[in-house]
Amino acid sequence: MSLYRNAVWFVKGFREYTKSGYEAASKSFDPRDFENVSVPNRSFMVTGANSGLGKVTALNIAKKGATVHIVCRNEERGQAALKEIKEKSGNENVHLHLVDISKPRDIKSFVQQFISDGHSLNVLINNAGVLVPGDQRQVTSDGLETTFATNSLGTHILTKGLMPVLESAEDPRIIIVTSGGMLVQKLNLTDLQFEKMSTFDGTMAYAQTKRQQTIMTEEYAKAYPKIHFSSMHPGWADTPGVQSSMPDFYDKIKDKLRSEEQGADTIVWLAISNAMKKHPSGLFFQDRKPTPTHLPLAWTKSSTEQREKLMCILDEFSIRYS
Repeated sequence: MSLYRNAVWFVKGFREYTKSGYEAASKSFDPRDFENVSVPNRSFMVTGANSGLGKVTALNIAKKGATVHIVCRNEERGQAALKEIKEKSGNENVHLHLVDISKPRDIKSFVQQFISDGHSLNVLINNAGVLVPGDQRQVTSDGLETTFATNSLGTHILTKGLMPVLESAEDPRIIIVTSGGMLVQKLNLTDLQFEKMSTFDGTMAYAQTKRQQTIMTEEYAKAYPKIHFSSMHPGWADTPGVQSSMPDFYDKIKDKLRSEEQGADTIVWLAISNAMKKHPSGLFFQDRKPTPTHLPLAWTKSSTEQREKLMCILDEFSIRYS
């Protein structure tokens, strides 16, 4: 079945996820979606904003006059991104926060300080993520597998921590930047930290955490009706992350990859447009449209019990690292 999933997904990817896929989809975009959109009084947070899709997203939102909080792990790259975003947007109301999303305690300290400082927040964009290249499993200083710690647990802890601020805001939204790669994976609760793989596969670990993120989005939507949740796939974009984490893939199709602007388009649309509000909370988007979270006949759906168990496990990990 995995061979079937991979084959169907690659065909789908070359048709939809590439630059030509974006160009075809964009013909149906409504330019009015961004007309009369006012965000100067709204506050946005973008994780992983020092490069790639995160930086482009933060820049485009800053150009609209919003308050933008960029969350980065590396101070030097974060400061460079901050300077660039301010200069290109002409917006001085952009703020840098140094947080490693793979470290639960660091995230919790940041959330406590953010709330204590009295910041408001209307939109949280969970963009930070990691794809460990090759076949060498990596662990954080807490002993957590890096992919799971960053993409799933870190996203969960930050999202849950900021819920009180968002629930008190006007038109609150939470967006999780996931990946269409999750379509080849079914939720696997027996090996969340990829310890049982005969050989670690960074790409498959990434895809599994992206499946988890999609389920997390759906479960959040049920539990927190005051907030509008969305997950999205940016397509195959030419970003530093793709170049460094998937060099063989990049070399083979680099001429077909989307630009960073094209990859970030739906993130920005979900974050600031009024048109997205016609869609229910919890959906998975691609090129401004909801799209199925499972390939046909792929047997990747999980039971209600499995989905609820994932959320319980994430909560248990969060408590463990209090």
